[in-house]
Amino acid sequence: MRVVVIGSGVIGTTTAYYLSRAGHEVVVLDRQTGPALETSFANAGQISPSLPAPWAGPGMPLKSIGLMTQRFAPLVIRARLDPEQLKFLWRMYTNCNAAAYERNKARMLRVAMYSRDKFGELRAETGIRYDDGQHGTLEIYRTQKQMDAAAGDLAGMAQAGIPHRLLDRQGCIAVEPALAAVADKIVGGLHMPADETGDCFLFTNRLSELAAAAGVEFRFNTEVRGLATAGDTVTGVDTAAGRVSGDAYVVAAGSYSTPLLRALGLELPVFPVKGYSITVPVTDAARAPVSTLIDETYKAAITRLGGRIRVGGTAELTGFDLRLRDERRATVEFVLQDLFPGAGDPAQGSFWCGLRPMTPDGTPVIGPTRLRGLYLNTGHGTFGWTMSVGSAALLADLISGRTPDIDAADLALSRYGR
Repeated sequence: MRVVVIGSGVIGTTTAYYLSRAGHEVVVLDRQTGPALETSFANAGQISPSLPAPWAGPGMPLKSIGLMTQRFAPLVIRARLDPEQLKFLWRMYTNCNAAAYERNKARMLRVAMYSRDKFGELRAETGIRYDDGQHGTLEIYRTQKQMDAAAGDLAGMAQAGIPHRLLDRQGCIAVEPALAAVADKIVGGLHMPADETGDCFLFTNRLSELAAAAGVEFRFNTEVRGLATAGDTVTGVDTAAGRVSGDAYVVAAGSYSTPLLRALGLELPVFPVKGYSITVPVTDAARAPVSTLIDETYKAAITRLGGRIRVGGTAELTGFDLRLRDERRATVEFVLQDLFPGAGDPAQGSFWCGLRPMTPDGTPVIGPTRLRGLYLNTGHGTFGWTMSVGSAALLADLISGRTPDIDAADLALSRYGR
């Protein structure tokens, strides 16, 4: 079967790789000059199957007010006369209850844990390397209130089979020795040793090389203008260079999947949530993190990527706005300097932003649509890097007519109704 994939970020590229492995002829279309040049370019670097949870949960509307008003605010909602933004916020609000939270978290965890296993298999099979590390994630708490709240989640983690340790201050320093210099700023933390780190851009480019060597055709500098249909069947992708036809089509265009599908009468509830990162060279390894550290107060992740440190954070609802804002740079620089002073030089840092494709229930949209031949792999939010390999393997099974290793029925667009 000939499959056309729209998007060469980490989701589109992994999808192409697994489809090729399943024996399909694959063509990937992307408007950029190479893979992973948009949202996958400089994300936080954490692969955290232990942490997936929807933003929408009990008490979140009130919590969001606190997040927006604190110093170095990790959440920014820029009010706009945008019906899509209002609709997204309303749908998220309707998921802010205990039953929806548990259902959505279970879905996310299912995909993330499957992806964790697939990452290991992929490394073993291909030898792929991407400044990766398997040293876990440490979530640190600056207050006893945060520590007490975390303790309430431990039973759920144990039930899900997620390795974890609740640590006091000295336990955190044992995991991340550089924290000894700022020990007075933390009270404890939660260590998840099964989590990983890696450079998503490097991974995507190296996997695209493996896919191309196996026969996948990547067509870059190709602007997708729409999808062609005949009745209830997708028949091609219209591009600036002409129509590209296949037997099946996968939309893996992140936040841009929504307007593409709207033209077909499909309502995909994916909205862009802007995130920022800064990447700085390590100037003193003894003061730098070993793996990934998450600052619960500022909702920021600090990750060691070889000779670099990346700090990612901030959720900004402002539509498809890709402007770099100085106040957001101040936030990620503050977190780095506050916890790892002297570890890297922010003056040499590379500042970046990307649009995370978020769904109101936090769960990605993976699977078929009501249009024959059309499949989706998008809406992963802040966990696209974490869920990428598992999502791709899952969708490749569905397209190939095989029974996936995990339940996929509640991941498709149909869960939202018509």
